[in-house]
Amino acid sequence: MGCCAWSARSPSPGLARRDVVEGFRLPASGELRHNRHFMPDRSAVHHPLFARLWSLMSRHEPANVSRDRGKLLAGLSGRVIEIGAGTGSNFAHYPATVEYVIAVEPEPYLRERAHAAAAGAAVRIEVVDGVADRLPAEDASFDSAVACLVLCSVPDQAGALAELRRVLRLGGELRFYEHVLSDRPVVALSQRAVDRLFWPRAFGGCHTARDTPAAIAAAGFEVEAQRLTRVSSIPIELPVSLHAIGRARRC
Repeated sequence: MGCCAWSARSPSPGLARRDVVEGFRLPASGELRHNRHFMPDRSAVHHPLFARLWSLMSRHEPANVSRDRGKLLAGLSGRVIEIGAGTGSNFAHYPATVEYVIAVEPEPYLRERAHAAAAGAAVRIEVVDGVADRLPAEDASFDSAVACLVLCSVPDQAGALAELRRVLRLGGELRFYEHVLSDRPVVALSQRAVDRLFWPRAFGGCHTARDTPAAIAAAGFEVEAQRLTRVSSIPIELPVSLHAIGRARRC
């Protein structure tokens, strides 16, 4: 799970060659206070303990999760925005057909690790600080968006999805890979219970009982493909075992 907020950093060498990159403008630092899309709230996301735990987990994630990351990003091309990039676990999976990626990550510890991952990526990736419900990008400026293990943790899921729809061009694609509300009633009941009792406070705002595919459809996307998969190294289904991977079209 990456989390999703934004700090002004110098553009990467590839992006610095042009003031405007295909509809995505990286402003000069003096302009930030005048641009509503680039107004960082530096206190928005700060989970130092969870960030370190997530960083450790990301280095030892199950092989099937890594394979699903590759499937999630297969076939992407053009301009991509990824929210909640975390430590940059997706970066190695972007295909060469992608022109560039703007990767949004608000948690400072995770963002630094994402910068390191971006430096070794095969495609151009600019890691920026920002929140999912206030993306630093112009309307209709991306061909595709990626939400990977992040829509569970955004405080305002509907707001984040509305922002993704705003920055995608008409017909643009949203790729998603999220743990979701279980289709087993007993497990779903346990998810709602742990969400009320402790889970979001213990795990960086993560909610286990969100029906994210339904929320994507309600936000004005057409879900074109979706597959459910259970990710667990033990026989018992955990609150975050059931994942949905799919794609949706911006209508």
